[in-house]
Amino acid sequence: MTEEQPKPEESPPKKDAAKILIEEITGEGPRAKPRRRGVLGSLLVPMLAIFTGLVLGGVFIILTTPAVYAAFGVSIWEGIKAAWSSVWVAYSALFTGAFGSPSAIIAALGSGDMTAIRQAFYPFFESLVATTPYIFGGLALALGFRVGVFNIGAEGQVFMGAIVATFVGYALKGLPMIIHLPLAFLAGGLGGAVWGFIPGILKAKTGAHEVINTIMLNYVAFRLSEWLLNGPMQRPDSFNPVSPFILDSAKLPRFFGEPIRFHLGFFIALFMAWLVYWLLWRTKWGFSLRMVGANPHAARYAGVSVTVGIVVGMTLAGALAGMAGGNEVLGVSHSLAMAFSSGYGFDSIAIALLGNSHPVGVVLAALLFGALRNGATAMQLAAGIPIDIISIVQAMILVFIAAPAIIRTIYRLRPAAGGEEGVVVASWGGK
Repeated sequence: MTEEQPKPEESPPKKDAAKILIEEITGEGPRAKPRRRGVLGSLLVPMLAIFTGLVLGGVFIILTTPAVYAAFGVSIWEGIKAAWSSVWVAYSALFTGAFGSPSAIIAALGSGDMTAIRQAFYPFFESLVATTPYIFGGLALALGFRVGVFNIGAEGQVFMGAIVATFVGYALKGLPMIIHLPLAFLAGGLGGAVWGFIPGILKAKTGAHEVINTIMLNYVAFRLSEWLLNGPMQRPDSFNPVSPFILDSAKLPRFFGEPIRFHLGFFIALFMAWLVYWLLWRTKWGFSLRMVGANPHAARYAGVSVTVGIVVGMTLAGALAGMAGGNEVLGVSHSLAMAFSSGYGFDSIAIALLGNSHPVGVVLAALLFGALRNGATAMQLAAGIPIDIISIVQAMILVFIAAPAIIRTIYRLRPAAGGEEGVVVASWGGK
């Protein structure tokens, strides 16, 4: 008799790839535990990135202030005092320009004069006005990131939303506000949705890269707006490329009276942030969209249509960006002029990255960028600091968010358990 050969130990069954993906997306299972432990680190890194960006912005303020060089010519101590004074004056002006002067607010509240109160709170509400399109644009980019597409076309989608909302706002007459206003706002979303659908269907059906297509569509939207404002949509009584004013029935209601421009669009933006969160994390459709973004191959294996996910994701992202354009026309300018967007769509890329492509993070990042944008003008007027310094601060924040290892190295932070938190755009550099 031959000795019975020992049976090899059976290896544990391998988990299905789709099951692993589901565990990662839902946050359940052993693979998700390191991510829960890294939540604090994911919040700490953006905060330190903002702080570091402000510090480097202070360095640029010092380097661009002639008085600092003159003070260093007297003595090192005088130079240090002048450098500190220049940074303090600049950032104090930035703060008061973004939120208002605390002493002026207290004095206005004590006086009981409504005109003085409105004037004191004007900077704060202007920051919220600047924040509103950033929320829409940031949500557009964040939703695209979650679906695995890089939507560079938010700027063009903003323009298309503004064009359609403007036309509906002044061309449709005789409608009550309860019909005209929602119709104009949704028309803006529809204009952006069409501009998002085109690169989405091209990518899903032909594999054409959405980055190239959306960049090209940006220029199409810019030139189309120029043609319309110099032709069919030009105001009859003006030689300038500007559209007619929208009707009162299409204007977003403003609060608190002049000179405050704070309007209903801010609350609509917050509602859309909640709606995007509910869609992505509380519905079956949203779960499928996140599966497509996390791993399209495993999603396809699990029976999820990657084609539908890409098209729907790009279309919804375009609709949100289009709402940003409609918001600016219906709530702020009440007419359309060339170059009205001032880069809202491009800034939204940084907002989505800073907010980790999560609706709550997007809202917080939009509040920061809105305050920086509004306070930059006051900083330039009060302190004589170039407004480009704010662009440098925003760029530095984006750099540190995009490369969190730099922040962890500077502040000697431990690496995040399970890897850095972030959203990987699966389509970047490939199909």
